[in-house]
Amino acid sequence: MSLEPFLAVFVITQFRRHLKNDGLLTKWNKYLNIGYYIAIAIFVFGVSFDHGERLTMILSHLFFLGVVISPYYIEDLKSGKQLAFALIPYAIAGLIKDLLEKWFPNFYDNHDNLIQSLVMFSLIWAFSLWLISRKQTKALENERKQRFAEQEQNRMMAAMKVNLESEVRERTAELTRQTEELQQTLSELKSTQAQLIQSEKMASLGELTAGIAHEIQNPLNFVNNFSEVSIELLEELKDEVLDKLPDDVKEDAGDIINDITQNLSKINQHGKRADAIVKGMLQHSRATTGKKEPTDINALADEYLRLSYHGLRAKDKSFNAGMKTSFDPDLGKIEAIPQDLGRVLLNLFNNSFYSVTEKKRILGEGYEPTVTVNTKKVKSPSGANMVQITVEDNGTGIPQKVLDKIYQPFFTTKPTGQGTGLGLSMSYDIITKGHGGELNVETAEGQFARFVICIPVGNVAQS
Repeated sequence: MSLEPFLAVFVITQFRRHLKNDGLLTKWNKYLNIGYYIAIAIFVFGVSFDHGERLTMILSHLFFLGVVISPYYIEDLKSGKQLAFALIPYAIAGLIKDLLEKWFPNFYDNHDNLIQSLVMFSLIWAFSLWLISRKQTKALENERKQRFAEQEQNRMMAAMKVNLESEVRERTAELTRQTEELQQTLSELKSTQAQLIQSEKMASLGELTAGIAHEIQNPLNFVNNFSEVSIELLEELKDEVLDKLPDDVKEDAGDIINDITQNLSKINQHGKRADAIVKGMLQHSRATTGKKEPTDINALADEYLRLSYHGLRAKDKSFNAGMKTSFDPDLGKIEAIPQDLGRVLLNLFNNSFYSVTEKKRILGEGYEPTVTVNTKKVKSPSGANMVQITVEDNGTGIPQKVLDKIYQPFFTTKPTGQGTGLGLSMSYDIITKGHGGELNVETAEGQFARFVICIPVGNVAQS
């Protein structure tokens, strides 16, 4: 029986080891298994069929020779070239020996010693090179293990470096966060201090303003009352005495009475305006006695919207305007001073109703005056939770040239006698100083005006 099938199995096994080291075993595993099956099939065929000895011999040698020279034409098997180089002489010598022995026995008998020496020499050659190859393979394996150990060490060092960098980043982030918290706390303390100082200033200014307003109130009432009484007396004088005067002085006396009546009417008109300003000053300077408490913003806005509407309807039966509301049902309650916030909303609603009424008077039919109110939760640029209240109307709007002045005390865009100029000023102070929020306006003249109130949730500001 020929040894070539077993040698072929040995060579295939060596190829398997090389391919495994090169990471190519998965690709060639199927073909290596086929090689095993072929070698086993040749061996079984040779054992089972005696008359097929020559065919088995030829197949064994050809299969073995094909396996041995495969590294020279398969790129992935190039690492097995040294083993192939060692076995090719034996594969050729064995093939020649068996061919001569089976088909040319006389020649084989005459040169038996030479042929056997050739086969023996090729076998020694193969064994020697196999030992050398094995030593080299072990050296390569040791080198590979050493390289793997170095790579593993480098990987562990890289992992340690990554962990260290991660810890440094985490620590840096923690320090940064603590710094930001300290800065935010310092900012809040400064803001609270500024609010306290502003509160004291406003309280002192309010007391001074209230004192002045009270002092002005009495002489102002005297002027208003006596101007009204004087007008009534002049009317009685005109009715009772004027007709009894001679004709030559009657006309002049009538003109004088009319002039005095007009003067007193102007005095009374401006006196009432001054009275409204004084009352506004008193209201503006009034110290807030209310405390912050959980407040339902939706209910408060709805209550004061209807209060403003029905109050204006009571004064002017012809007044009418549409109302639209969109309240966030998830708004909940926030800490606020409901009385002060109600004053702000009432003032904004009154202004909006006044604006749409004026536009209705100008445009007449075809225009639908509408005031819209909505609430929702928003986030400030710093990420703080805030409640936003928007009051919008489709009225006359606010001229762009006066936008910077609308929060100034005593500034008003309404005609003389119809506004004190203290409503928006008071509202601005209540929102910004009393609640630590913002009061902004967006407008287009002749189209709309939109006031936006933003109040921090849970913010405790000084009043």
